[in-house]
Amino acid sequence: MEMKPMIPAKHADKAFWSIIPISILVLVLVWIMATVDAPNVQLPFNIKILPKFHAILNAGVSMLLIGSFFAIKKRNIKAHMMMNMMALMLSAMFLISYVIYHTFSDSTYFGDANFDGILTDAEKEAVGGMRIVYLLILLSHIGLAAVIFPIILYTFMSAFTAQFGMHKKLVKWTMPLWLYVSITGVVIYFLISPYYG
Repeated sequence: MEMKPMIPAKHADKAFWSIIPISILVLVLVWIMATVDAPNVQLPFNIKILPKFHAILNAGVSMLLIGSFFAIKKRNIKAHMMMNMMALMLSAMFLISYVIYHTFSDSTYFGDANFDGILTDAEKEAVGGMRIVYLLILLSHIGLAAVIFPIILYTFMSAFTAQFGMHKKLVKWTMPLWLYVSITGVVIYFLISPYYG
């Protein structure tokens, strides 16, 4: 089955070049969100539901990526495309919700048992080495999430422009890294959830 490009060849270069400013814009937005104080605004819903929602989105992305992998192994291109598009949409929903959550809420600290936003030496001692495990998973998750974002876009763009040789090369990196980021997103939620208060 020959696949036609979703983006015509004459627009392929523009499409690929658009990834750079989009990636920079998203990373700057997330950085700003992480560095400014939470505004004192009353939202029309309880913002504390969002971390669980994020874990559900990440779990969905993980399942879709695994399903997509098996679909392409069976040469079911339509199912592969649909699952990848759904994974991308869930990831976009996650990113928007993540920015909203971290813009309108204070940070949660692993081990903050009394939920006061201050991590005391006693609280650090109480969680022991698990805090280091949590921080290692969190840092690898955040670092890879920043790196994988433009790679995901390039991988999709290579498929949309029917550059399947490039697509296959990119997927060898994209799939495992994206899967790692989505799975660790769920793990991070379960590790930090007792400290949401």
